[in-house]
Amino acid sequence: MRIEVADILIIGAGPAGSVAAGLLRQHGREVLIVEREQFPRFSIGESLLPQSMQFIEAAGMLQDVVEAGFQYKNGAAFARAGQRTHFDFRDKFSAGWGTTYQVQRADFDKVLADAAERAGAVVRYRHEVTAVDLNDGAPIVTVRDNAGGTGEGAVYRVQAKFLLDASGFGRILPRLLQLETPSRFPSRGAIFTHVADGTPPGSWDRNKILVSVHPEHGGIWYWTIPFSNGRCSLGVVAETHVLDRYTGTETERLQAIVNEEPGLKALLANATWDTPARSIIGYAANVKSLWGPGFALLGNAGEFLDPVFSSGVTIAFKSAHLAAACLAREANGEAVDWQADYADPLRKGVDTFRTFVESWYAGGFQKIIFHPNPTPDIRRMISSILAGYAWDPRNPYVADSKRRLAVLEELCSA
Repeated sequence: MRIEVADILIIGAGPAGSVAAGLLRQHGREVLIVEREQFPRFSIGESLLPQSMQFIEAAGMLQDVVEAGFQYKNGAAFARAGQRTHFDFRDKFSAGWGTTYQVQRADFDKVLADAAERAGAVVRYRHEVTAVDLNDGAPIVTVRDNAGGTGEGAVYRVQAKFLLDASGFGRILPRLLQLETPSRFPSRGAIFTHVADGTPPGSWDRNKILVSVHPEHGGIWYWTIPFSNGRCSLGVVAETHVLDRYTGTETERLQAIVNEEPGLKALLANATWDTPARSIIGYAANVKSLWGPGFALLGNAGEFLDPVFSSGVTIAFKSAHLAAACLAREANGEAVDWQADYADPLRKGVDTFRTFVESWYAGGFQKIIFHPNPTPDIRRMISSILAGYAWDPRNPYVADSKRRLAVLEELCSA
C-alpha cells in the first residue's frame, strides 16, 4: 500500500477546512485536504453571520467571496403570530463587521476550496477516510480514492504531522475514535429545500434571514433565507416526534407544516417547489474532547448546537482560526496547551450560543425579542451575539450570559 507523508492533513474541504488551509498556507505549512464528495455539492447552513467575515478576510479569501455575487445580509427578522421584529447587525455593541452574505453553500464552499487551492493547498475530491491510527501523535490515515485518479477504489495511507477533522456532519474522527457523547438537547430534526419564491419586490426584506415561529407551538420554527437569484432556502425545525406526525414525501411534509404558519403561507403563495425536500434528524452532537495527540476537531465535527441562530459556519471558522494559530506557534517552537489555547476559548463562544439556543426553545428569548419596549443598549448587545460576536468578553451577555439572560427573561415576562 502506498504511504505518503503530509505536514497538515485536513479531512473535509468545507468552510472550516478551507479557511484553516488558507490560514496555514500563510504560515508556510504544506496542506493536504481530502474531501469525500465532489464539489460543488448541496449543503445547508446558508445564512452567514458578520463575525464570519473577519475569518474569511484573515484567510485571504474576502475578494473571492465578495466577487461571487451572493445575497447581501445585514440582519435577522423574526415573526410570531402576527408580531414582527428585526435586528440590524450594523447596530450592535461589538466592533467589527456588521454585514455578510446569504449563500448557496454549493457555490460558497467551492469558492473557498478554490481559494485554498490557489493559496497552495492540495485538495483531493472523492477521497474518503476509512481508518485512523493516532500513532502516538503522528496520525496515519487510510484513504480510499473514489475519483479514479489512482484506480477506482485504490487505498493509500497518509502519515501526517497533524490532523484536522473538518468533516462536518460526517464527524469522521468522533466516529472512528469513539469520541461522541450525547447532546444535552432533545432530538430535533429539520426538513428543508430550495424554492423559487415568486415574491414581488418589496414584499419582504431580502437583506435579512426570516425566522418564523409556529403560531401554536413555540418549539417549531421556520427559516426563510433569500438568495440573490430569486430563490430562497426554506426549512422547518421541530422535535423529531413532532415531525413524525406529518406523512407523505419530504416535500409534502414541509408544505404541510409551512401552511400552518399564515404569514409564511401568504409570503410563499406563488412559490415554485421545484427541488425535492430533504431532512436531517438528530443533528445536535457533542464530543468528549475537541483535541488529542496529533489532532483537533473543527466546526461541526466537534459540536453542533442548533441552526436557529445560524452559528454553525461562524463556529467552524473560529475553530479553524484558533487551530491554525496553535499550529503556527508550535511550528515556532512554542509550547501549546491545546485545552487552554484551543478548546476552552472555542467553547466559551459555543456556550454563549448554547445559552441563547436553550432560552429560545424554553420561550424566554422569544419573549425578549418580541418585547414591545426594548432597551436600545441591551438590544445592541443581543444584536452582537446574533451577529456572531459570541467571543467578545466586553459584552455582558457573553461574559455572564446565563445570569444576564435569565434576569432579562424575568423582566420581559413581567
